[in-house]
Formats: sequence, structure tokens, C-alpha cells
Amino acid sequence: MTVTSRNPADPADLVISVPAPGALGVAAAAARARETQPGWAAAGAAARSAALTRAADAVEAHADELTALIVREVGKPAAEARGEVARTAAIWRYYAQTPYAPTGAVHEPAAGRGLLLTRRRPYGVAGLITPWNFPLAIPAWKAAPALAAGNTVLLKPAPEATACALRLAELAGLPAGVLTVVPGGAEEGEALVRAADVVSFTGSTAVGRAVVHAATERGVPVQAELGGLNSALVLPDADIEQAAAHLAAAIAGYAGQKCTATSRVIAVGAAYGPLREALTKALTALAGPAGLESVCGPLISAAARERLTGAIASARAQGATVLAGAAVPERDGWYLEPALLADVPAGHPLRTEEFFGPVAVLLPAADLDEALALANDTRHSLATSVHTRDLDTALAAADRLEAGMIRINAPSSGVDFHLPFGGTGAAIHGDREQGQAALDFYTAGRTVTLLPAEAS
Repeated sequence: MTVTSRNPADPADLVISVPAPGALGVAAAAARARETQPGWAAAGAAARSAALTRAADAVEAHADELTALIVREVGKPAAEARGEVARTAAIWRYYAQTPYAPTGAVHEPAAGRGLLLTRRRPYGVAGLITPWNFPLAIPAWKAAPALAAGNTVLLKPAPEATACALRLAELAGLPAGVLTVVPGGAEEGEALVRAADVVSFTGSTAVGRAVVHAATERGVPVQAELGGLNSALVLPDADIEQAAAHLAAAIAGYAGQKCTATSRVIAVGAAYGPLREALTKALTALAGPAGLESVCGPLISAAARERLTGAIASARAQGATVLAGAAVPERDGWYLEPALLADVPAGHPLRTEEFFGPVAVLLPAADLDEALALANDTRHSLATSVHTRDLDTALAAADRLEAGMIRINAPSSGVDFHLPFGGTGAAIHGDREQGQAALDFYTAGRTVTLLPAEAS
């Protein structure tokens, strides 16, 4: 099998074509990683810290090249691509400090002399399966903590992001067997889950559930991020123009191809009319060539665009109104004008499923209680934004929302890489990612009892 990746802004442009290693190749890579791991862990905190720092330096030194590669391979607008490169370097640099952090604690024994120690130790080989939408940042935020903790890593990127993953690993410059990219599809992914000692996955719900099942059957620790159906609540006292700008960015930015993108906008009471007008205007401004190039970008594939246009047509046939966008522009690439729909009937897929595109529905709510009920009416709640000037309302919403991440007066899209990341319900399986949560996930806890040797 050959893995190919094409430019979604110019599908005739073949970015990379490489052979897939197959299950046997993945098994061989896992064997090398397992052989390498004890030496990597034993190298000590200073060596691992220095290695991750060098990786950060290399990413920064090649920022222009990596930015261009992200734009070409996954269609991310240049400004967002530059931001992702900077974030990738920051992630490596953040985790470069963590090998020096405490890995346990000393406790008093219940009786007598001695020591009780708790320690966290690496599992061995970490198997990482990553999506295409953040082709550098997500591999980095999985690989960096795993490596910092003393694991070696097998990384299987989405086929659409193969070139980015291979270049990232090359620039990281880690010793052979420490970070290995295994390009491929389902066969390689299944083989990776069979071979790894700890598994982290980000991607679709269907594939993620299969990964969780396979890893759990082996008794292997597994975490899975499975996307989100995210809402934005706008209260009557909000700064409507600012809220509309935030929502437009969260709907249309990178063509909505973020698991934290906003897909349901809930306007409370008197906010509905002004927000409808302001958000329609903001999204319409992004539907032109400049907006499509600088903010939105193309969808990743023809199939992704067809799924979205089909859902929009279905909603219109059932009485929905298109307030902005939704047209397919006459140009190369898989572009779709960012869309806002009103009057989408309850139960329609646009209100219940993640479409991973620049489409949102506008919903009215009589009051905060109804708005919270609408926002919580999903099993895939990852990020929710709340727009209000009232602190009491913001705190009340934060207490009652069931999302994993709640952002007040900010777009739903956006992640602080040093804080735990994850959703609720069917949006996640297992532990959170990022920050200390990631270091805990990639290590196993041990309790050590140390007693003095008594004289005979």
C-alpha cells in the first residue's frame, strides 16, 4: 500500500507518496522502540530535557518551511499555520522542563522505621494515532510528554498529514528508535494498538471506539479524544459585535475543522435579533476570496465538502433558512463558504452531529435555563463559550454546563497547552491530555516500601 497526501487547495498537487510499512513493519518498529526505551529512560532528566529543547529549537529554526508545509498539506490558512508552528515549539519547550519535576513522594510508614515511596515510571512504548487538522501540534502534545517521561514513541499520523509528521520527526533529531513515524491507514493503526504499551488517539468517534476496545482487551492504558458538538451562548447583555466576531472565528476559522469549533449558536432572549444580524454580516464578510484564503481555507477533501453540502440541502428541504454562505465557490480546491442556518428542525443532523466544517445553526432560547438545556443536549460536549458582561451569569453557566472546557467571552476554539484538555461523555475516553495530566497518563504509579535490614 502507498500513502499519499494531496493539497486540498489544489488537489492536483501531490505533496507526498510513501510506502506503508504494513503490520509487519509496525511490529518491527515497535520492537526497535522497545529495545531502545530502557536506555532512553536511563539517560536521565538532563539528557531528555536537552533532547526536547533541541527539538523546540529545530522547529523554531525551520518555522517558515513548516508553515508552508502545513498550508500546502492540510490547507490551513497561513496565519493559523504560523501560530501552530510557534505552539509546537512551545510545547516541546514546556515538556523539556518536566523531566526535572518530582515523580513521586516520600511518606511515613504506619509503624516502625522505614520509608514509603510513591514513584511514576514510563510504560515503555507509547503508540500515538493523530489527526490531520493540527499536523504538528497534536503529535507534539502527545509525543513530548511521553518522551519526557521516558517512553519511546511510535507515531501514526493521518494519511493526509504524513509529510508534516515525517518532517517533524526528522527535525526533532532524536536517537534512532526513540521517535518513529509509521505512515499508513487502518492496518498500521491496528498493528500499533496491538504493539504499544500505552495508547493515545485523536480522531473520529467510530475509529476511536475501535481503538479503545482493542487496547482495553489487551489491558493497555488508552485515552481517546473523539471530537465535539460545541455551543456558544450569547446573553442579551453581551457585547454583540464582539461576540459575533468571536463566533465567526470559531465557526469559519480553518473551515471549522477543529474539534473545538462552534457549531451551535444559542441566542438568549433579546440577543437573538441583533446577534442574527451581526453574525450574518461577519460570516458573509468571510465568504469572499480574501476571507476564504486568510481565515477559512479549504476543506480537507471532496468527501468532506459533499457531506456538508448534503446536510445543508437536507436542512433547507425541511424548512431551514440559510442566513449566510453555504455556496461552493468556483475555484480549485475543496472550498465552501462559511454558513449560518436558522430554523433547523430539532433532530436534524446539523443540530446533533459533528460535521467538522464551517457550518453553524442559530437557535433561540427564552432564558438561560433553556440555553443551558440546549447546550447540554449532546453526548459530545468538548468546548462551550459563554458571552455576557455579568459575572454571576458567567459563573452560573460555568457551574451548570457539562462541557469539558468553558470559555467566557472568548471563542470556543482555542487551547492552553499547559492545562488539561478533554470533553465529557462520548467526546472522550480515559484521562485528559496536556500539562501534568499528560505526564500522569504516560506513566504508571508504583508504591515502594523500604525497611531497614535488621541485625541478626
